[in-house]
Amino acid sequence: MKLKDTMRENISGYIFIAPQIILFLVFLVYPIFEGIRLSLFKINYQSETFIGLANYGKLFADPIFVKSIINTLIFVVFIVALTVLFAMFVASAIFDKNAKYVSIIRGAYYIPVMVSMVVMSMIWSFLLNPANGLIPFLARKMEMSVNFLGDTNWVLPVIIFVTFATNVGQAIILYIASMIGVPKELFEAAEVDGASRIKVIFKIILPMVKPTTIYIIIMNIIAVLKIFVVIQLLTGGGPNNASTTMMYYLYNNAFKYNQLGIASAVGVIMFIITLLLSVPQLRAMLKKD
Repeated sequence: MKLKDTMRENISGYIFIAPQIILFLVFLVYPIFEGIRLSLFKINYQSETFIGLANYGKLFADPIFVKSIINTLIFVVFIVALTVLFAMFVASAIFDKNAKYVSIIRGAYYIPVMVSMVVMSMIWSFLLNPANGLIPFLARKMEMSVNFLGDTNWVLPVIIFVTFATNVGQAIILYIASMIGVPKELFEAAEVDGASRIKVIFKIILPMVKPTTIYIIIMNIIAVLKIFVVIQLLTGGGPNNASTTMMYYLYNNAFKYNQLGIASAVGVIMFIITLLLSVPQLRAMLKKD
């Protein structure tokens, strides 16, 4: 009797989660395997021809694709590092201050996150326009003749800053929430011991918010690998492919050149890079001290 009741409970549980499992398999798992399959074919409108790993060979023989990998990794390293360090600095400086003050700071940094990335990119496009943008105008007033979006030396730092400034608010919110949750007894004990603010941050706060740090790193790695809107609206991959990323390269091959096999191969490589960058962070988060 107990066995029948247990089986009935298990079946009812599986029935409740079945819609989510089906959606997960159809919209997440299936596209991954279909992308891997398509990457092994040469595809046109009428047929598919199996060519094995030839698409991957073409990719790594293309200097533009190699450049897109380098640009993507540069974006990942600098944007993730800036986001974590700046968000940690701001949160550790204000989390224990007056609640109204903290709310104002959180709101100010989170406003760009709530605005569509398309809108933010358009605003930055107007500001950086070399003909009549505010930032180039101020640069000319300081006797600096710089085309921020047309100079290969400036375009990557500009995109890094725009992406960082737009998304850092979310990390600040997460860090503040995590730091507020640190037991007050630890701070009281540190105060009794005469620990300085710096020691409290490095010895108490940072170790206690480690799971939040790992989460922010993983989420930002995934987000930066998919960076597209900023590139499309600010530079279009230029100048001279200096700002082309893997996602933008994938988009061009899939929707401009109709090279679906090549685009699928880029997607598979991006998936592998995401795993390689994220798995160590996940292992660190799941590791028991």
